[in-house]
Amino acid sequence: MSQNLSGNIVIIGFGNIGKALAKGLQNIATKELNIIVCDREEPRPHENYPAGLDFKKLTYLSYSNITEKNNTIPLSDKDTLIFCVKPQNFVESVERWKPVFLGNKGNPLVISILAGTPTELIHKYFSYDCPVVRCMPNIAATIDASASVLCASSKTPKHYLERAKLIFDAVGKTWIAPEDQLDAVTGLSGSGPAYIYMVIEALADGGVKMGLPRQLAIELATQTVLGAAKLVQETKEHPAVLRDQVTTPGGTTISAIHELEKCGLRPMLISAVVTASEKSASLAKVVEEKIRKQQ
Repeated sequence: MSQNLSGNIVIIGFGNIGKALAKGLQNIATKELNIIVCDREEPRPHENYPAGLDFKKLTYLSYSNITEKNNTIPLSDKDTLIFCVKPQNFVESVERWKPVFLGNKGNPLVISILAGTPTELIHKYFSYDCPVVRCMPNIAATIDASASVLCASSKTPKHYLERAKLIFDAVGKTWIAPEDQLDAVTGLSGSGPAYIYMVIEALADGGVKMGLPRQLAIELATQTVLGAAKLVQETKEHPAVLRDQVTTPGGTTISAIHELEKCGLRPMLISAVVTASEKSASLAKVVEEKIRKQQ
């Protein structure tokens, strides 16, 4: 994998996903790969970074030191620019960093993890037809367990998509899907960890209500979710089949399932995915308005 990644990989935005990518790429990097991190602020020495991230091996640029040194690092088609920023901050980020990295006629791959922002809008903002790939990872990238989905614009050659896949394979599992599915991906796996945290919390609260110590309840709930997910992953069985295997007639599990169905667990989770997907789709208007004002 690392033999196929070389040149500069520039990560703009050093939040959770930006840090996770830096760490994951360091794990597979060779001497031919240079990781550059760009953020608004200077690095904070006491900030918690993902385990395994070697900050000293990064090239770190902030708004202040790039201004002071008037640096330029022109990128070529062998390089990659990854925007790990919020949709509403995309235009500001491009305007801030474009003079640094796009000062020549190079054609770096541009990867966007902006929720709800179509590749067409990314193309629209740049003055040339750069290759564009859109990605929706999730917070589990911080432990190299992300569920990431990629799509490429119609103008982007296949080998750029393959490069993007290598990058996100470094922080978990990666799938490729049509772009019209990316908002649904955002609602399911992009926001999904938050739903599961609530499930773990609620299961633990149930244990506490029935007399379990809080820490034990959290650990049991966490391992239960982890084990159930691993069974689905490894057996390839439909979740309903596995559920039926632990549902004894007249037993405790079917009584609990009846209560969950009565309280609407299933439609609530479906509605959560639909609502988050619709919100993702609406964010395109935010970015488009920002682009319109800038132009």
